[in-house]
Amino acid sequence: MNPFDAPRQTELAAAAQVCDRCGSRVAGLCQPLDSAALDEISSEAQQMTMPAHAAVFREGDPAGRIFTLVDGFAKLTRLLPDGKQQVVGFRFAGDVIGYTTLPTYPFDAELLTESRLCRLDRGQLDALLRRYPTLERRMLDLCVQELTATQEQLVTVGRRSAEARVAAFLLSLVEASRRRNRPCSVLEMPMTRSDIADFLGLTLETVSRSLTAFRKRGWIREPVHHRVELVNFAALSALAEGTDD
Repeated sequence: MNPFDAPRQTELAAAAQVCDRCGSRVAGLCQPLDSAALDEISSEAQQMTMPAHAAVFREGDPAGRIFTLVDGFAKLTRLLPDGKQQVVGFRFAGDVIGYTTLPTYPFDAELLTESRLCRLDRGQLDALLRRYPTLERRMLDLCVQELTATQEQLVTVGRRSAEARVAAFLLSLVEASRRRNRPCSVLEMPMTRSDIADFLGLTLETVSRSLTAFRKRGWIREPVHHRVELVNFAALSALAEGTDD
């Protein structure tokens, strides 16, 4: 081996290790790729680590890059005409952030925890989508999943009671963990109750009361800060679906 190639080989090996542990291999964009395609993507992408509360990008920034959460959590927010921010979604390990057909990002993306991300220029991603049809199909699948989640959120906010909204949110955390083959017994919940309230169209006090009620009924436990255990999944499901009577 040429000694001048050694640093590059080290970089590629480190990138491959990141890819092996990335949530995208299980539930994200890279799920259908073989090792050759994965090597090509990892060689073109930039891996980066960012602290909690850092902005991946801001609403209105040029949408020239696509990000995948290798691990960590993020929230998406929109700035409303009255100057307030609205939480429009949460993102988990393996999720793609910033893929849009618009010239600028339509929302802010802020990290809730220290996170590792994989960054690709939009032109690089477009070239990879043309080169690998399986990747293009996977991107379409993810867009359909996003549309389905948006429709479910509209139902949650428009039709469910306050407690049912909170129950549905907790169940969505379970589904996010299942898609990533991660334990569902104790769930990470790094978002604040204020974030949850904003996302569900509720007040902070209502979210807190609902979680307290679930605890008193023995449906959930909160063993440590930012973690929740669903003890009675059936009861929460019945409440979320309106069949708890």
